[in-house]
Amino acid sequence: MLEHGGRLLRAAHEYGIPAADWLDLSTGVSPFAWPVPPLPASAWHRLPEDDDGLIEAARAYYGQASLLPVAGSQAAIQALPALRDRSRVGVLDPGYAEHAHAWQRAGHTVERASAEALFARAARYDVVVLIHPNNPGGERFEPDALRALHATLARRGGWLVVDEAFIDATPESSLCAAQALPGLIVLRSVGKFFGLAGARAGFVCAEPALLVALRERLGPWTLSGPTRHVLKLALADTDWQAAQRERLQATSARLSALLTRHGLAPDAGCAFFQWRRDERASALQRALARQGVLVRRFEQPHSLRFGLPGDAAAFARLDAALASWRMVETKRELAP
Repeated sequence: MLEHGGRLLRAAHEYGIPAADWLDLSTGVSPFAWPVPPLPASAWHRLPEDDDGLIEAARAYYGQASLLPVAGSQAAIQALPALRDRSRVGVLDPGYAEHAHAWQRAGHTVERASAEALFARAARYDVVVLIHPNNPGGERFEPDALRALHATLARRGGWLVVDEAFIDATPESSLCAAQALPGLIVLRSVGKFFGLAGARAGFVCAEPALLVALRERLGPWTLSGPTRHVLKLALADTDWQAAQRERLQATSARLSALLTRHGLAPDAGCAFFQWRRDERASALQRALARQGVLVRRFEQPHSLRFGLPGDAAAFARLDAALASWRMVETKRELAP
């Protein structure tokens, strides 16, 4: 199992701080969750049904008729490699590590590379996997450049897989609304933007034939009844979505400014997080954890990802924790 953010209970045990006393900034999940209403008993009692209105709500939200609900984009990440013969796969690096892990585990030849290298060497690959915007590196891509890359791959029966888990704050940059073309596979996550990570829900936008194969691979009832009920309502709540986009952008900008004031100007980020390369990443993560602030650390490159504080009190706590760390750092640097 690869390492992920959100391991709050493990941190609570390791540092002896009750879980309720932590400020958890270790994920890219929005701290502003869509308000889930009381669920009807039938959502729990009946088997999920495909004609409950969820697909229609998703088609309107994503602007794409050809899509499949899945148990989080992670389910598709794990299943897609099984739908191809052995291939040479180029995966964006640094990026969400589950992509490379899934293709390798299925026996494909995987090369991790920068975005520049993947675009320049597209003819070398059968499959290219991009994260847009990237997690954690923050890279963004012009839709025309993505379409050209897809065309290069598709001419040889290849795939372009675009993971858009963090794109909902800037939906105009999404490829979901593009025509469902052979070899173009777009993954969308519900958990990040709507703050519903526990629902484990997402969608795959792709040509119908591929979705049929993916559905056969995943089996029936990919989403639970309660999840389907909640998503149908959340995807249709356009007023909340508009307010959420403004809130996320403003909060992320505020987080960037706070980090910069403490000498940690982000190297990249998006509406859901800020990312800082720093050789002191391990020490800083531990220093914050000792104060009950959990952030996500990456080894390659040494870096930290800061999720969004959800309110003024959370910002004040992060501010104080970073100030304490800076004081210790300054004393250490001045010590003879």
